[in-house]
Amino acid sequence: MLNSKILLVDDEPDILEFISFNLETQGFIVEKAQTGEEALQKATLFIPDLIILDVMMPGMDGMETCEKLRAIPELNNPIIAFLTARGEDYSQIAGFEAGADDYIAKPIKPKVLVSRVKALLKRKTVIDANDDIDTVITLGDIVIDKEKYIVKNKTEELILPRKEFELLLLLASKPNKVFTRDNIYNKVWGEDIIVGDRTIDVHIRKLREKLGSNYIQTIKGVGYKFVE
Repeated sequence: MLNSKILLVDDEPDILEFISFNLETQGFIVEKAQTGEEALQKATLFIPDLIILDVMMPGMDGMETCEKLRAIPELNNPIIAFLTARGEDYSQIAGFEAGADDYIAKPIKPKVLVSRVKALLKRKTVIDANDDIDTVITLGDIVIDKEKYIVKNKTEELILPRKEFELLLLLASKPNKVFTRDNIYNKVWGEDIIVGDRTIDVHIRKLREKLGSNYIQTIKGVGYKFVE
């Protein structure tokens, strides 16, 4: 986790300096950008492990920037956390649909900030390091390559946002097994990450849009399963 690379994106210099100072003192490597356009340029060169992205920015806002970042194959893997002020007109669901993994509310205390960042980075390698999940999973027309973060549906190759991929990988690792919502939260988002109640629903809906509605079944009041 030490020497992990973090890209901070915010149009307010004071916030950039405050966050970068507190992260650099913990051994993180920090790069800064003040606009969405600058973030895209720096991210492609820096290839961060985590991107902390302000929602409300002039010009290209955080939502659009996140979508553009996720459209670049090399930047599909980093975790993206939205930075949002309490009371802003911001929908967490819209953020997840744009490709974000989590959100951080500001103002935030330095110790809380560092704790949240460490929790996010800790989650980054949990599924990658899970030896119980095969490197390549083939289920009917669906092929999931864990190492390359690629999903093939028949002949179509899909590049999924990180959490969509991890959710699909988890469900497909044990076909026909019902995963409870709590189990999914803990394994995909982590016990230390606080996300909205509809987070899983949003990701399931987007997976169904891309794969078809027949693969993931809802078990009402319990959770979800991947159907062979």
